[in-house]
This record gives sequence, C-alpha cells and structure tokens, in this order.
Amino acid sequence: MRARDKAAVSALRSTLAALDNAEAVPVDEAETRGLALEQSPVGVGATEAARRELSECNVADIVRAEATERLEAAAQLTAPAHADRVAQLRAEAAVLHRFLDGHGTP
Repeated sequence: MRARDKAAVSALRSTLAALDNAEAVPVDEAETRGLALEQSPVGVGATEAARRELSECNVADIVRAEATERLEAAAQLTAPAHADRVAQLRAEAAVLHRFLDGHGTP
C-alpha cells in the first residue's frame, strides 16, 4: 500500500466497505418510527446496535464475490476504449484472489 498500488487500494477499500455492510444489522421499520422526540434515546451510544460477527467463511465468500464482480464487469467491457478500465478491474480481481490464496500482505 505504501507503493501506492492503485488497484490494490481500490479493491481493498471497496471490499472493506462490502464487509462493513455485511456486518450491519437490519433495522426494523417499527423501531425507526413511533417514538416521540421526548421518548427517543439520548446520550453517546444510545442508538448503537451490535454488529454481526462474520465467520472466516463468510468473509472469504464476500471477497470472492467482489473479485467475481470485477471479472464479470471486465468481461462486459468489450470496446477498445475501455481497455484501461478492463485492465484495472482484472488487476483488482487479482489482488483479491491473492488474499484468498493467502499470499496477500496485511
């Protein structure tokens, strides 16, 4: 990352966001309405919800899905004008596959 590998930075940032989204707990619609302002929780952390714990298998599935998504997008870009974007998507997928194979650097 210190070498400013743009493909690695882009792939890892979006994959971390996907993992963060997967840990989110669905909000019940009934919880979001029905409280009057004076009955709403007050204070630091009053509205915090516990996050879901992802297993190693869940994390690997999400990383694999992110890599597959990039390869599918690269396959759909067939115009010669998109060659740079295709190369970037394939490089990002390679970075993610490297982490799945255990050869990525933390």
